[in-house]
Amino acid sequence: MSSTAETFQAKPATTHDSRWSLWLRQVAAIMRLEVEKNFFGKRAVLVYLLAFMPIGLLLMIAILPPGTRDWLDFAQYPLLFSIIYNALILRTVVFFGCAWIFMNLFRGEMVDRSLHYYFLSAVRRDVLMAGKYLSGLVTSIILFSVVTVVSMLLIFFPHFYSASVRFFLDGPGLVQLFTYAGITILACIGYGAFFLIVGLFFRNPIIPALLLYGWEWLNFLLPPLLKKISVIHYLNSLVPVPVSEGPFAVVAEPTPAWLSVPGLLIVTVLVLVVAGSRIRRMEIRYGGD
Repeated sequence: MSSTAETFQAKPATTHDSRWSLWLRQVAAIMRLEVEKNFFGKRAVLVYLLAFMPIGLLLMIAILPPGTRDWLDFAQYPLLFSIIYNALILRTVVFFGCAWIFMNLFRGEMVDRSLHYYFLSAVRRDVLMAGKYLSGLVTSIILFSVVTVVSMLLIFFPHFYSASVRFFLDGPGLVQLFTYAGITILACIGYGAFFLIVGLFFRNPIIPALLLYGWEWLNFLLPPLLKKISVIHYLNSLVPVPVSEGPFAVVAEPTPAWLSVPGLLIVTVLVLVVAGSRIRRMEIRYGGD
């Protein structure tokens, strides 16, 4: 990291080298550097453990299938995966994985006392933020999309191979698979932006992350208007096989996809604008960390 300042030294802009092209090259350079750290750095171990959790569980189920009625009825498998996806993959693995990846993009640099190398280099701070956010996005999307796809395949094929082939090739299985992967990508985009800003604003980001986790889990108890002030509401509106939220849930109409997807993306952009404003005024105080 000590060579970061030299890595991003900018050449004077010319007629052939506009500011925008310079910023895009810097974003790409930062993203490449940060993606490598996200995948192979010391903090990546926890993310890999989280990602392996549902896969390990489903491998055990594939080897020792439960004898309950639901696991003996192939018609129940789309609902079984939807339950596992919602509770284990989306609300746990993706949530905490994004929290760890995106909060450490800046907070981890503060802990390692290396953020000043970036701040001393010839790169705009909002360009730095964009490169880091995109690196977290690439990392989380690759890891958690793979987890989603592999988990769905592990649910179906070990137990009912022939029926699963027909379900994916001739039935709705393939569409559902891509839909779940798309929801995972949207979750990484939305949660990533929120956790990036948590890492920028809070010296101890664990408490805000837990508060957000509680808000997302208790979303089913909130009145319809408050339900929409959450990421999970829009993600659940896109799930191809809806899951009952229980007898105590407050019923609210799902937000249609043509509103959910753009709405989540617009909120993400607004959060990133706030993060860009924050980082431009950010001062490094290693002594307090």
